[in-house]
Amino acid sequence: QVQLVESGGGLAQAGGSLRLSCAASGRTFRNYAMGWFRQAPGQEREFVAGISLSGIGTRYADSMKGRFTISRDNAKNTVYLQMNSLKPEDTAVYYCAARAITYSAYAAEYDYWGQGTQVTVSS
Repeated sequence: QVQLVESGGGLAQAGGSLRLSCAASGRTFRNYAMGWFRQAPGQEREFVAGISLSGIGTRYADSMKGRFTISRDNAKNTVYLQMNSLKPEDTAVYYCAARAITYSAYAAEYDYWGQGTQVTVSS
């Protein structure tokens, strides 16, 4: 089992920044690729970003490229999502997820999920 706990959400103004953290415990963190997803009310959960075991490989949804940065610190068992130039349409609950070996853009392929953290961006 891997337990994931997100933090860092909150209220931001359009154009502002937030940094989300996801702390992992349980099984060896470095054996899991990580992903960030988000879900707005009435919408499906969508892929935001993924990062490889080492942190060298990353992937972003097109609408996040250039604004969001995913990173990880395997010594701290933590993955981060730096969100800049926030837009009201970024408002959602943000979830981190763990997947053995490699990341994926598909939520169904992840093994473990956190409870989510709310991000609200005002215009």
